[in-house]
Amino acid sequence: MTDEVWEYEGYAPEDERLRESLCALGNGYFATRGALPECAADEVHYPGTYVAGCYNRLTSEVAGRGVENEDMVNLPNWLPLRFRLPGGPWLSPETAIVLDHRQTLHLTSGMLERRTRYGVGEGRALVVRQERLVHMGDPHVAALRTEFTAEGFDGRLEVEAALDGTVTNAGVPRYRDLDGHHLTHVHTGADDLGTVWLRCRTRTSDIRVGMAARLSADTPVTVRHDGPRPAQHTVLRLTDGRPVTVDKTIALHTSRDPAISDPLYAAVDRVGRVPGFDTLLDDHITAWDQLWRRADLDVPGESGRILRLHLFHVLQTLSPHTADLDVGVPARGLHGEAYRGHVFWDELFVLPYLNLHFPEVSRALLRYRHRRLEQACTAAREAGRRGAMYPWQSGSDGREETQRLHLNPNSGRWLPDHSRLQHHVGSAIAYNVWQYCQASGDAEFLQTKGAEMLLQIARFWGDAAVYDEGLGRHRIKGVVGPDEYHDAYPGAELPGLDDNTYTNVTAAWVLARTLEVLRDLPESRRRELVERTGLDGGELEQWEDVSRTLHVPLHAGVISQFEGYGDLDELDWDGYRRRYGDIRRLDRILEAEGDTVNRYQASKQADVLMLGYLFSPAELAGLFHRLGVAVDDETWSRTVDHYLTRTSHGSTLSGLVHGWVLARARRAEAWKFCQEALQGDVADLQGGTTGEGIHLGAMAGTLDFVQRGLTGLETRSGALWLDPVPLPELSSYGFVLRYQGHWDVRLRLSRGRLEIAVPESEASPIEVRLPDRSVVLRPGESGRLLLVG
Repeated sequence: MTDEVWEYEGYAPEDERLRESLCALGNGYFATRGALPECAADEVHYPGTYVAGCYNRLTSEVAGRGVENEDMVNLPNWLPLRFRLPGGPWLSPETAIVLDHRQTLHLTSGMLERRTRYGVGEGRALVVRQERLVHMGDPHVAALRTEFTAEGFDGRLEVEAALDGTVTNAGVPRYRDLDGHHLTHVHTGADDLGTVWLRCRTRTSDIRVGMAARLSADTPVTVRHDGPRPAQHTVLRLTDGRPVTVDKTIALHTSRDPAISDPLYAAVDRVGRVPGFDTLLDDHITAWDQLWRRADLDVPGESGRILRLHLFHVLQTLSPHTADLDVGVPARGLHGEAYRGHVFWDELFVLPYLNLHFPEVSRALLRYRHRRLEQACTAAREAGRRGAMYPWQSGSDGREETQRLHLNPNSGRWLPDHSRLQHHVGSAIAYNVWQYCQASGDAEFLQTKGAEMLLQIARFWGDAAVYDEGLGRHRIKGVVGPDEYHDAYPGAELPGLDDNTYTNVTAAWVLARTLEVLRDLPESRRRELVERTGLDGGELEQWEDVSRTLHVPLHAGVISQFEGYGDLDELDWDGYRRRYGDIRRLDRILEAEGDTVNRYQASKQADVLMLGYLFSPAELAGLFHRLGVAVDDETWSRTVDHYLTRTSHGSTLSGLVHGWVLARARRAEAWKFCQEALQGDVADLQGGTTGEGIHLGAMAGTLDFVQRGLTGLETRSGALWLDPVPLPELSSYGFVLRYQGHWDVRLRLSRGRLEIAVPESEASPIEVRLPDRSVVLRPGESGRLLLVG
């Protein structure tokens, strides 16, 4: 694989936060933003280091009331490395003239390079070149090589490398009224070999953190550790035109790590044992090379370049190291503090991709949900429900982490947050269990942990459904769908909506699929589940009934987003676009005007159309048929058109879903929405949000759009089902996947032809089903198939 790079030329303070997110480096265990090592956190720069699953809970005073929030913690900053000429200021873009500046993210090798020329007066310059890595082979190690070159002078250069234990969570302006001081008991020191160390713990979760650093240079290194910022210091001798190098290597452990006795001891021991920078880099490149081979993606042009950047960040957040951790899918990666590092439903867009490349990672992410099944059952019981009610936002222990208040920066008002009513997150978890097991063939997981989650999620929906004598249907009331703009009826005292179509149809799917899984369980395992859960025949009959009678509202010949949606006012879309330009966050605009989006047929993102994202046309038609709802192709097409013109795309997931649905419908507008999904983070289309963390679901979703959306790929009934759709703007592409014991199955689509190559192995043959025929490929065989239509 040739070296692929993502490059930024010139220093632009207004773009630094965005660049820091997109140039972050990680390995699944921890990640560090791409901030300049000589710069501290301020309005321009925000260095941040985050360990997966490291949370802390604090209570803040907001709008006269105590508000509790759990955050992914910004851990001590390992980056600091500053430098100055004798008697001069520490050099940085804010204190010196920047003559040239370039940042280069090497995707192939997982390395961040920067080169800056500082003007230091009298025609002289100092060139600073750095190479940074967060080791993909050893998840507890990071390293920074810095090369200094004097231009036009000889002299000394003072260099200080430090660990900073004074950091706080301050990366999101909207959260600055909240307490961000998560670290306490910061102690520092040094050993006899000149290694400096820092230890601390989180204030309430009591996670202990150990960090250690060594500095290698050709000149003597001294240490200082009289405060929360232990430092190593050296004075380099510069000669005009000759580079001088210093290497900083760090190790990071927490008390959540397995197989250690103490995080500080482990960090000091590890940093003392790891090899030099060159060997570390070689091993790091080898680890990345292995990842790229397992996730090889060949898409031409600029779209392919962005897709590989997306893949890079997905792999940095959820790598094979994740398989050993108790963590979920952080919606904003390990790249910043937006959404407080919480776990939402974004795994719905991430796991389908991982299932076919890193199934062991998918399994670990589902284990995160299973470990919190008891908490979900407790939440349901406290709400007067049976089964499992998973939280909309999850963190350390699975309780509901959704904030009670959120800030509208347009109006400056703190407003009630009702997004915790998005109980459809449970259906997303059930969907992921099923998709993982179909792709991996992991019958053991399906029959044990998977069946336990499916049963309790189905039980929740069966209990939540209320029979309406007048309609002759079951209804689910008081929920919020994927479109977070609508959380109540106009003028209603209580939040929640009735019969959100997405919620009801996915609930029906969960009930039907769970009944199928229970029927197929080995008798002894089914008996165990019945004994443990008190499941009886009457409850199963009720599930069957509910799965066929949940209400799906319609209006004006289209599927309604929820009951009563058709009675809402129409919005003057053109008028609002003329007045505000960007209206993605229409909810904030209307609230600042004293209005509410609840009054209008206006959606933040795909809601009803999410059904076309999750289910193939045939499966979706089957679901509507099972529910006794007359939804033919014309009704679905009208529904798509209706919501296309009434959606503001205030979520990065919206363009992705619309592009997927339109592509499957063979609509010409598909590519426009695909481009929006691709540009979401690299162009920061949501207006500054990417600087607070990437949008992991959208990134993974674009990869899955190529993998499953365009190919129509499904894994079901022990076969690979393919129904490719033509997309003129992307006529040739290829990728590899891992399917039920077959590693590196290679697919390529090009102008009406599908090529599949199955590598040699001892695995069983693969059955490939196309709309018009079925073929069987044995290990070592390839097939070239002409596509019809």
